Amino acid sequence: QVQLVESGGGLVQPGGSLRLSCAASGSISSIAVMGWWRRAPGKEREWIADITNTGHTNYADSAKGRFTISRDTFRNVVELQMNNLKPEDTAVYYCKAVYTQLTWGRGTQVTVSS
Repeated sequence: QVQLVESGGGLVQPGGSLRLSCAASGSISSIAVMGWWRRAPGKEREWIADITNTGHTNYADSAKGRFTISRDTFRNVVELQMNNLKPEDTAVYYCKAVYTQLTWGRGTQVTVSS
């Protein structure tokens, strides 16, 4: 089993930046892919980016050029650096781990507003 805990959300003005973290514990060595998703109010959950255990990254079009996903295997943390945030980025952001199962974190709220 893998447990995930997200942190780093908050209120930021348009154009600002936030860095989200996802700390993994448990059967960490079995994780193949970790990723970030988000759910905005009234919308379906949306994939943002993921990173494999070999460091390969993939991004949704909405994240390219503004978001960067990275993985610190020593600290067992996956981070999402978000720059030039827009009001439409307001959502609950979730971390997901893919191994023999799927595990989701509980999410962290990001609000972009002036």
